[in-house]
Amino acid sequence: MQHNSNDEHHSNSAATNGEQNGSSLQLTDEEFDRYSRQMIVPGMGKDAQLRLINSKVLIIGAGGLGCPAAQYIAGAGIGTIGIIDGDVVEPSNLHRQVGHATSRIGMKKVDSLITHLRDLNPLPTYVPYTYPISHENAADIITLYDLVLDCTDNPATRYLISDVCVLLCKPLVSAASVQKSGQLIVLNCPPTPQGKMDRKYPPCYRCCFRKPPPANTQLSCGEAGIMGPVVGLMGVAQAGEAIKILASALHLPQSSSDTTTEDDPHNLIQPTLLIYSYDLNAAPGPYTFRALKMASRKKNCFACGENSPQTLTLEGIKSGNPNYIQFCGLQTRKATLPAQDRITASAYHAARESGQLQNHILLDTREKEHFSFGSIDGAVNVPFGKLLMKAATIKRDGGDAQEILPLKSAEDPIFVVCRRGLDSQEAVEKLKELGVDHGGKRKIVDIIGGMRAWKDEVDPSFPFI
Repeated sequence: MQHNSNDEHHSNSAATNGEQNGSSLQLTDEEFDRYSRQMIVPGMGKDAQLRLINSKVLIIGAGGLGCPAAQYIAGAGIGTIGIIDGDVVEPSNLHRQVGHATSRIGMKKVDSLITHLRDLNPLPTYVPYTYPISHENAADIITLYDLVLDCTDNPATRYLISDVCVLLCKPLVSAASVQKSGQLIVLNCPPTPQGKMDRKYPPCYRCCFRKPPPANTQLSCGEAGIMGPVVGLMGVAQAGEAIKILASALHLPQSSSDTTTEDDPHNLIQPTLLIYSYDLNAAPGPYTFRALKMASRKKNCFACGENSPQTLTLEGIKSGNPNYIQFCGLQTRKATLPAQDRITASAYHAARESGQLQNHILLDTREKEHFSFGSIDGAVNVPFGKLLMKAATIKRDGGDAQEILPLKSAEDPIFVVCRRGLDSQEAVEKLKELGVDHGGKRKIVDIIGGMRAWKDEVDPSFPFI
C-alpha cells in the first residue's frame, strides 16, 4: 500500500529530486509510520521527507562528531549514508563516540557504527569505506553524494574536503571540537561553480580560514582531551543543518535565475560560524553560544575565487597538488635535532640508575592534567604552551630564563620529555635560543619518544594517556 494525501501535492523540487535519483515519489507503510512524527513538524511534510529519502549523505569520520551526526541522519531517513574512517574502536573512544560499544572494541569504526545504525533504522542504504579519506580518493567518493559532513579532527583533511566539495559543487557541513569548545559552519551552500563572482556567493573553508593554525597548536583529542557532551552537541547540530538543507532542496545548485535576499530564511550566502564553549568551573547555567557572521565568497580565494580554476583542479589534488600536509605545517613536527641532543628513554633510565645523572634537571612539558596521572621521579612540569609563551615574552621584552624553570646550577644538564617526543624537541630548541645552554657548555637533551617511549622501554605500568 502507498500513502497519498488529498490536501498535499508534490512540489516541483521534490519531483525533480526524485526523478534525478530514479526514486519513487511515494512513501511505503513502514516509512510513513517511522517518520510520521517528523513529517508533521511545520515546514516538513511528505515532500520534504521524500527529499530526505532520495538523498545521499557522506559522513567523513566515525568518531565523536560522526557518531551523533550519523544517528540523527539515519533516524531522519536519509536514503543513502556513506561513512568513511580508517580507525578501529578503542576503549578511550567510548565516553564520546556513542555509536560504538564495549563489545565492538577492536572493530573497524565504520563497521561498528553501521552495526549500530542498522539497529536504529534498517531502511537506509549504508555504504562503508573502511580506510581514510585522502587526496587520491576524495573526489571519487564525494562525487557520489549530495551533501558532505566533515567530522574529521585535523585541518589538513578539512582543507582537502572543502576543496573537493567546491570543485564538485557539493554543500559541506563542517564542525570541529576539542577540549571544552566546538564550532560549526555550513559552506558552499547552495553549491556554486568554482570561480563564479558576478554577485555574492557562499564561501568555502578557505574563505573563512585562509591560513591553518600553527602546527604546534593542532592538537588531537588524544593530546588535548575532549568533553563528550561538547563534541556530541556539535555532531547533532551538523545533522540538523544537513537535514534542513536536504529537506529544503538547498543542496541543489542554483540556476542563473535564482535570487536570494538578505531576509530570506534560506540565505546561506553569508553563513554563521556557531561557537560553543563549556566551562567546567562555572556554576550551572545556560550554555554559552556565540554566532559570528562570516563573509561571502572571497574574490582572491585559492579554491573558489575568481582565478581559482587556474590554481585548483581535481587532477592537481589527485597528484598531490596542493600538498595539504605541507600547507598545514605538519612536516615541521618531525625530528629536527642532531643525534647528540637526543637520548632514548631506556638510555636515560640506565644513566639515572648508574648514578651518571645525580645532578640534572628533568623538564616535563606535558599539560598539568597529563602530568597529574604520573611522571618520572624528580620531573619539573612546565606545560609546552606556557613554555612557548614565556619564551616569546623573554625574547621580545628581555628577561631571565629562570622565569621558565628554576635553574639550580649553570652546569646541570637539562633533559626534556613530553608526551610522544615532538614538543620536547621544540622545547630544546627554544631553551637554546634563550641561551640556557650557555653557548653549548650545558647539555640540553630531548628524550626520544617521550612518555610513550618511557612506558614501552622502561615502565610498562606507567599510566600513559
